[in-house]
Order: sequence, then structure tokens, then C-alpha cells
Amino acid sequence: MNEQQQMLEDLANGLFAELGSAATMESSWSAIAEVSLEGLLLSEDQGGFGGTWEDALTVFRLAGYHALALPVAEAAVAAAIAGKAGKRGTVAAATEGRITGDRFSGTLRGVPWGHEAAYIVAPAPDGGALIIDAADGQITAGSNIAGEPRDSVAFQDAMVQRSPADPFALMALARVAQIAGALDSALALSVGYVNERKQFGRPLAKFQAVQQALATFACEAAAANCAAMGAAQAMARGHAPFEIAAAKLRANRAVGTGTALAHQVHGAIGFTEEYQLHPLTRRLWAWRSEFGGDSHWSQQLGAPIIEAGAARFWPDLTALTG
Repeated sequence: MNEQQQMLEDLANGLFAELGSAATMESSWSAIAEVSLEGLLLSEDQGGFGGTWEDALTVFRLAGYHALALPVAEAAVAAAIAGKAGKRGTVAAATEGRITGDRFSGTLRGVPWGHEAAYIVAPAPDGGALIIDAADGQITAGSNIAGEPRDSVAFQDAMVQRSPADPFALMALARVAQIAGALDSALALSVGYVNERKQFGRPLAKFQAVQQALATFACEAAAANCAAMGAAQAMARGHAPFEIAAAKLRANRAVGTGTALAHQVHGAIGFTEEYQLHPLTRRLWAWRSEFGGDSHWSQQLGAPIIEAGAARFWPDLTALTG
């Protein structure tokens, strides 16, 4: 981590810890805008921070760690694709409809905080991204299992701009970073709890079964963090379809094991809304399925390997870091 990333980490950590899972757009987004985090991936010429994907990993991971209830990742990715500073955008998970010339008719689904956005970036059915003015659509409110807004927005003959970027993959990488941070946070809570909680006259942390569970949890959290770092580094070098697919799949699988163990060592208290594990695990379960679940990314990884043949697997894999 370089000096700039350390400063960014200190800034984001303090801010996100203060805002946390109870933040609202009305009361808290101004604090995000004040430090220009939505322009994290925009160049300085575009009015942004000029950060890399390794910088973004630092910020998105901390957003996950603190279960931040604000669309920092979505706004930053949208701004990077649209090349827009000053207006808050978001990224849709799915596009249903047709494009005729520069017009779109259809529905965007899984739109985080769509009712708060000035524009929406969405995956185009024929590849690349669509950029659409949110005011041209009809918004239907929705939410994921964590209670975060996930709206649907219907458009009729709306003007669109195009970008060659892949918003689905970029948001998948953002979710990997958030998952990695949230798993680390849930692990820290679990370690703290078993050291404080006593049973049969000694802390839970002294029981071998609990130690083994937390060791397994720590391995899963580390795997998600390594996957996130590897994909971010690949993005900093340029194109990273393999790395993003592998990272999202590995992070998704870490969620199942990690959250199960976290709740196992916490017992019933982990399910109470007032306890911090609750917003972490609900977000982890939601992020696991957003922007590609296990089936999607397994297919994205496996199909090219099968097509190329077994003899090409190792040479193609090693060439990624060449």
C-alpha cells in the first residue's frame, strides 16, 4: 500500500465508521460528496480523484467492512463509465428491452438507489453499457434482503449514450471488494465475541471446536481478500475478465461458509437486528447473488477453458501474469 492509498484508507475508514449501516442518503451523502468519493475512478481532467482500481478496492472494502448503507461503489463505477462528475449515478444489474438507434424501451432491474440517481448505467443487451437519464424513467421501488434499495426503472423510447465498458463485470468486482471487507468485519466480531463469552467457566475461544471454526472462517475471509486484490491488480494492468470471474466466484463461496460459521459461534444474538453481525451477513447474502451468482461466473470461467482445450489451460493461465 502506497502513501496515497494509506491516506485514502484512513479517510474512508473514519468516515464510514461514523456513518455505518444506519446512514441515509438524505442525512449522509453530503459527507461522501464532500470528499469526492463518487469520483474515485474518474481522472483528474474529468474532475475526479484519479484513482486506480487498487484505490477503489481500499474504499469499497471499507464500505463493506462497516456495512455502509450508501451506494459509494455504485456511484464511483457509474461515474467512471459515464465520465461524469458532479451528478450521482448508479449501475443496474439487468436490462430487459430493445435498443433502436440511440433509443431504449424496456426495464432496468436491480437498480441500487435508483430513485436517488441522476443517471443509470446498465449492461447493454448487445455488449457494453447504456447510460440513461433516470428522469426519463418510471421507477418502482424495491429492496434486497438487506433492505438496501434495488429499484426497477421502466423507459419508453428514452435517449441513451453508449460506452464500451462492462458495467456488470465492474460491479461484480466492486461486490467482491465489499464482500471481502464484510467478511473481515464479521470475523473480527466473532473473535471478539468468543473471547468475551464464557461457557462452563471459560471463554468460548478456549474450546477447540470454536478455534477450528474460526480458523476456517479466517481462511475464507483471506481467500476473498486475495481474490479481490488479484482482480484489482489485473484491472490496473488493463483487461481482467478471467480474474473478475474467478474473484466473484471465490468470494461468493466464501460468503456461505463465513456467515454460517459466524452465526454458529454467536448463537441467537447474531440474528438480532441491533447486533452488528445482522447487517453484515444480510448484505453478504445479498451481494453474493448480485452481479452474478455461482452459476453465472462458473460458466464464464469454464466455457472458454473447455473451448480452448485442456492443453491450453496452464499456458493460458500463466500468461495472465506474464
